[in-house]
Amino acid sequence: MKKEILLLLLVVFANVLYSQNNANTPYSLFGLGVENKTATGGLSGLGNTGIAQTNPFEINLFNPASLGNILQKSFLYEFGLNGVVSHLKTNNTSSTSNNANFSHVVIAFPIAKNWGMSTGLLPYTKTGYNIDIENPIEGSTDTYLTRITGIGGLNKFYIATGYKPLKNLSFGLDLSFLFGSIEEESQIYSESFVSISDQNYYSGVKLKTGFQYKLPKIKTVETIIGGTFELPSSLSGKQTRSSYKTTSGGAYIAIEDEVENDLENFELPVSYGFGITSIIDKKFSTSIDYRKLLWNDTSQDKNNESYVDQSIYAFGLEYKPTKNKYTYASNIKYRFGLNYNTGFLKISNKQIDSYFVSFGLGLPMKKYSNDNFNISYSYGKEGTLENNLIQESFHKITLNLNFVGSWFNKKKID
Repeated sequence: MKKEILLLLLVVFANVLYSQNNANTPYSLFGLGVENKTATGGLSGLGNTGIAQTNPFEINLFNPASLGNILQKSFLYEFGLNGVVSHLKTNNTSSTSNNANFSHVVIAFPIAKNWGMSTGLLPYTKTGYNIDIENPIEGSTDTYLTRITGIGGLNKFYIATGYKPLKNLSFGLDLSFLFGSIEEESQIYSESFVSISDQNYYSGVKLKTGFQYKLPKIKTVETIIGGTFELPSSLSGKQTRSSYKTTSGGAYIAIEDEVENDLENFELPVSYGFGITSIIDKKFSTSIDYRKLLWNDTSQDKNNESYVDQSIYAFGLEYKPTKNKYTYASNIKYRFGLNYNTGFLKISNKQIDSYFVSFGLGLPMKKYSNDNFNISYSYGKEGTLENNLIQESFHKITLNLNFVGSWFNKKKID
């Protein structure tokens, strides 16, 4: 019964995840929104490192090669949620907002010995903004107001597999399907009121490969290295536009009614990453990751906005107090992480970078179980106050429930 209830919960969470679009960040106005920094298991508490992580009891979204380490007769399933409190400020104003969302639903299981597979649904980008722009009226000292609001984002459904052909070497492949819509409405307040509503739909696929290799052990130190490579991809887009005007006399005039247009494709860049994880005396582990995204090659500059190459640096540290696996306290994991992202947007000649610091706990569901309740807290900042831009500071709580089942065991008949 427990398994059927959990499956039902996963389906419900998937439906909620598909329909969610809570976000509040002005930089999601550009491109397809801001990337969701989703991490499974305890990786959110480790600064979103994971390229060289090989834990057989947790699903790793950062490197599909880790699926080669899934144990036979095991079944992993996980769902997560997060809550964010954001504080936005400019040189003149400030505001605070909060939202909570389900972050992912994923499963993983073995196909054969040293061969695993995973699939799941999670948000890929999120969009949420409400911006007022005051425009001058040509030939007059008067102005008119344009209010632009946006909501939505893209979702990601993926199928990944990993295989370990040699004892210390594994390879992986991740095929992702991206889809979703962004709804943008422009309201112009002048002598008459004009509303333009655009529903922008995007879809496409992207492919990622990865490897992990465990180096020879040196005394009590185990070291794993990993790498990923992601091919460029192009997302096709379609737009449905509706617009109307309300005159000063109150008359309603339809301008366009669900007019369909093709949008220019949005290009996702080539990216690659490297990571190294060291486990010391089975008590400490450190992880260092580096990712590079080559946005310059996509040539998607627009007006005051340009796309630039992006680098992401991440560090994670995990500590488990003792080697005694028979007490609950000795199986609690303490985590710390740092993450710095140079960003891929340059606006008003300023690159929009971000950083966060994270703290986390890995709490076993019960004394002898591999099921874990992972909780992490992150604090970070994005953007700048220079050149009349916006800076966002945020507090984020992430909760991941990770279950390890044994669904492939055959029942014995006496």
